[in-house]
Amino acid sequence: MAKRTIVSLPGDGIGKNVLEETIRVLDAAGFDAEYVEGDIGWEFWRSEGNPLPQRTIDLLEKHKVALFGAITSKPKDAAFEELAPGLQEKGLVYSSPIVGLRQHFGLDICLRPCKSYIGNPLNFVKRGVGDVIDEPAVDVAIFRQNTEGLYGGVEWSDPPEKVYDALMTHPKFVKNFGDTPKEEISVSTRIFTKKATERILRAAFDHAKKYGYKSVTVCEKPNVIRETSGMMYKMAQQIQKEEYPNIELWNTNIDAQMMWLTKNPETYGVIVAGNMFGDIVSDGFAGLIGGLGFACSAQFNPDSGVAVFEPTHGSAPKYADYEISIVNPIAMIESACMMLDFINENGIAAKIRKAVAEVISEGKVRTYDMMKMSGRADVVEKGAASTTQMADAVIAKL
Repeated sequence: MAKRTIVSLPGDGIGKNVLEETIRVLDAAGFDAEYVEGDIGWEFWRSEGNPLPQRTIDLLEKHKVALFGAITSKPKDAAFEELAPGLQEKGLVYSSPIVGLRQHFGLDICLRPCKSYIGNPLNFVKRGVGDVIDEPAVDVAIFRQNTEGLYGGVEWSDPPEKVYDALMTHPKFVKNFGDTPKEEISVSTRIFTKKATERILRAAFDHAKKYGYKSVTVCEKPNVIRETSGMMYKMAQQIQKEEYPNIELWNTNIDAQMMWLTKNPETYGVIVAGNMFGDIVSDGFAGLIGGLGFACSAQFNPDSGVAVFEPTHGSAPKYADYEISIVNPIAMIESACMMLDFINENGIAAKIRKAVAEVISEGKVRTYDMMKMSGRADVVEKGAASTTQMADAVIAKL
């Protein structure tokens, strides 16, 4: 078999640290690949006015699969101030390069699995009957629609006349905002299409069927956001009835779900939601399995085969400046395992996951978050494992 080429996108901050260690783990596990590095992130926004250069898009067009570290994103005014002086007169506006990748390649399916490891001191616990401490096993796969909804980018401040006139045709807009001066109004749209909604629902049901989950939960807000959330749940009902009768369909509101996930997280299997609510609920479940140091993700387009795998934590630039990297690389390592599954290297993925599980269960090597320390530069001196030491421990188990 020809050597696989993977696009490496370190990005900003700690993304560079965790990706470097993850590639070491992949090498040790026997994954034979060549890595080509792509330019992405804040450095390229500041120097070129584009955090996602065309040359990086071309790399992914060619090689299809990427491992992505993390990016730094800042508000509009702060981003403008950091542009090189010669670029500030060109009317450039910062936009997230990862959102740009999603939209350019149609990476509309996002999967964020949240599965607890035995022995992780950060696992969620609750007090059961007779004051017994219960540590429920969490195993949830969250499917998040990735390109539409509130992250679709269709928004205005002081909307154009045509947009404002269209809004004024809606009686509730007239009643609630008709007396507000147009220049004082900002609008962010939440657009769902049937095509994209059906894709994410089918991906969720297919995953439940393939991996033996008993339920799919639509986590939205159809009692208030009737058109978009309502459409998703109605379509889910039809798909479940006609094609997946053996999988239960549950319906929860996002606000109630955030309460229930700490009450009975073990009862949920696959969850599917739009972009914003999927973002919220996946972070909520990630907190039950140890936090963002354990939260991995995949975003992909089944038609084109383009896929990007990344931890869901941010770039944490202050940690990147430490002389010794202290961040937990497990989320990035798990994201790489998702990549291996995607390209049918399931055996290597299973081997790495087993090694990670053994390190966590053994409990001898723990990063600062696992030791419940504040993320200070001196945590390694106090007994926490560095990023490199955690990767070394996984490699030793391999």
